[in-house]
Amino acid sequence: MKTTFPLAVTLLLTASLLFSCKEESKKMEETVSIQETIEEPDVVSDVMTKEDQDKLTPQMVIDDFKAGNERFVNQKTTKRNHGEQIRKTALAQYPKAIVLSCVDSRVPVEDLFDQGIGDVFVGRVAGNFVNEDLLGSMEFATKVAGAKLVVIMGHKYCGAVKGAIDNAELGNLTAMLKNIKPAVNAVAEPQDKAIRNSKNDDFVEAVSNKNVLLNIDKTLALSPVLAEMQEKGEIKIVGATYDLSTGKVTFFE
Repeated sequence: MKTTFPLAVTLLLTASLLFSCKEESKKMEETVSIQETIEEPDVVSDVMTKEDQDKLTPQMVIDDFKAGNERFVNQKTTKRNHGEQIRKTALAQYPKAIVLSCVDSRVPVEDLFDQGIGDVFVGRVAGNFVNEDLLGSMEFATKVAGAKLVVIMGHKYCGAVKGAIDNAELGNLTAMLKNIKPAVNAVAEPQDKAIRNSKNDDFVEAVSNKNVLLNIDKTLALSPVLAEMQEKGEIKIVGATYDLSTGKVTFFE
């Protein structure tokens, strides 16, 4: 038996369907509109200029590094146009700081401070200790190139520190680790030789931190240039440590 709907019912159903389609279309348009208004993060292509560098104070750079590390820890680092930064820094550089770090591959210095190309000088040696070459590099970075901050940065679970603690010997590594020995000897606790080894994480961390502090003292003692600049307030020489587990940098201030 064929069922026939009254004309009014048919018209009502048709109107309902049309209204439903319009509402759905309107919702889709609103969704697209909202998505279009969500701004993409700004892409930074600017680089440090001489004028920018001249305006900086050592404390401003420390604050900038702390803020950058906070972004790094929270995965909110700055999006950069590296190609453009490469072109703009090709003929000149005006970095904010020089960082002496360990060679450890897990310590990406520019990244963990959220810095771009041309922002930071980086010196590396296993165990982040100073020597004549690195002191010369620091003097160039500050006195010649205008950097306002020197950071000597150690890190947790440092293999070089562990090697110095355990008296590791291997080719040139043997002589290199002698540079970290003063820090091992300077940490008095624990006195028990059975636990003064690289398996004791607290001891390793204590030696790593002491190594940073001793190398700050060594820098000031062996570089009259840097010592004078710090005394005049032109630069600051500070220590820091990097936590491999969290990405957090802690400054020794």
